Amino acid sequence: MRLHGTTGNAVFALEGGAETWSARLALEGSGAQCLAVDPREQDTLYAGSSRQGLFKTGDGGRSWDRLNLPHDAVFSIAVSPVDGAVYAGCEPSMIFKSSDGGISWRELSGLRSLPSAPSWSFPPRPWTSHVRWLAPSPHDEGVLLAGIELGGVMRSTDGGETWADHRPGAQPDVHSLAWHPTAAGRAYEAGGGGAAWSRDHGDSWEPADRGRDLHYTWALAVDRSDPERWYVSASPGPQYAHRPGQAHGKLYRWQEGGPWESLGGGLPEPLDNMVYALASGPGRLFAGLIDGEIYASDDSGDSWNRLRIGADRLPGITALVISEAAA
Repeated sequence: MRLHGTTGNAVFALEGGAETWSARLALEGSGAQCLAVDPREQDTLYAGSSRQGLFKTGDGGRSWDRLNLPHDAVFSIAVSPVDGAVYAGCEPSMIFKSSDGGISWRELSGLRSLPSAPSWSFPPRPWTSHVRWLAPSPHDEGVLLAGIELGGVMRSTDGGETWADHRPGAQPDVHSLAWHPTAAGRAYEAGGGGAAWSRDHGDSWEPADRGRDLHYTWALAVDRSDPERWYVSASPGPQYAHRPGQAHGKLYRWQEGGPWESLGGGLPEPLDNMVYALASGPGRLFAGLIDGEIYASDDSGDSWNRLRIGADRLPGITALVISEAAA
């Protein structure tokens, strides 16, 4: 197993798993901030940059090639576990799709034709918005969720050709989306006003906020073996969450019907650096903090240990993914 991530300006690969992990940095200075692993070929990953478009590796991150995506500002990337289609979400809000592993791309222009599109707006840059998250269903070919920051959860059932506008019950300020890998129809959201989940393939949503005193949620992960157990990070608001040392944050777990419970057990207390990324693998959960530290749990979040990454310190964490390819 390898852990891959982005720092906001580079990509990294971590190998190890015992006392010490070794870090390998690449694409330094690229503005890389989002990452996806191909579920069917886990040495293949895609990295999205806020200013240099999209990159691809076929050797687990040892070498990267820039792809011919017709847009430079990529904020989300995803690979369908069902048909291998690659989706890239951009700023301003638009989605491109490749059916040949990133060789050629075309825009899924129906997204920009939705009735709500003129109202989409990202508060720090109010003249625009971006596709913050893309989530192709692992169960249903063609079902795709797109999270607009700020605009809502959009849903397609035909691989992005046509779209249904913001789904009822979902948060409009979308930060993270996820599907459960084995429980068909289960989807999850972390947003600026709280969390939500769906039991009908993302068509309708219900709030999931009971027991949580912080409602600006950011990162999200689901337990692979239990669709009732999932995790979100949260902060009092954006003015805290995105400032190192000032997050006033918490990491929460929902299980067995709730309510949310705050996790500690080895995490920094107070949690002054926001958990910016969560990744769940077989028996392990990883939390990446905005200051570059990564913590791991082997007991569903009850206890945590900080990863020792050689003599280095990562400059930050904006995304984490797990590759189950052999190291």
